[in-house]
Amino acid sequence: MKKNRIRPIALCVFLNNNRILVNEGYDPVKRQTFYRSLGGGIEFGEKAEDTVRRELKEELNVEVGEVRYLGTLENIFVFNGTPGHEIVMIFDGVLVNSGLYEQAVIVGEEANGEVIRAVWKSLDEFGEGKSILYPTGLLALLVGK
Repeated sequence: MKKNRIRPIALCVFLNNNRILVNEGYDPVKRQTFYRSLGGGIEFGEKAEDTVRRELKEELNVEVGEVRYLGTLENIFVFNGTPGHEIVMIFDGVLVNSGLYEQAVIVGEEANGEVIRAVWKSLDEFGEGKSILYPTGLLALLVGK
């Protein structure tokens, strides 16, 4: 990420039976495991919903059907000791392959070769004193608080 730049991104939660599809991450500086919805950077001239489809195809080789806009969050954070700032458009979507909703782990790969492990997590697993869900504010957006 370029320094002192705000990055526009689009993420999709794939809400199903009170579960969402997330990538497990780890911040070695904070020694913290966290979870984040899937998606990525919006390219110039690309609609945010198309970003979700493209990123999921590139990273997990899955097709995304219908998507529905849920809201936008501003994410100011520090990861691995480096500050970041994102404007995050959040979507709920449908996976074309319905069998993926029953698959515990979906493995893929980032463009840089880093392995992605997408897992289904119940919304009840997140919150104060529980697993961490980023971006901040996403859980409240999903549960209406």
